[in-house]
Amino acid sequence: MVGEKATTDITISKDSLGFEECKDSAVEGCTIAKNTRKELEEKTGKSVISNENYLHLTGKKQRKVKGFLSK
Repeated sequence: MVGEKATTDITISKDSLGFEECKDSAVEGCTIAKNTRKELEEKTGKSVISNENYLHLTGKKQRKVKGFLSK
């Protein structure tokens, strides 16, 4: 969610138009999200990403599809 919000705000503030400009905004938003995740993991000492946390929070069930998890 952090990456999506950052990307949206960057795209709007730069008035990005077209694929390349929007792609650049997305890369910047992704970088912000990555840095936020890494800082949180350093502070808590725990990984934010797991195979179970998203599905557990939403109550959705997991199923395997050719070795990948699917919703």
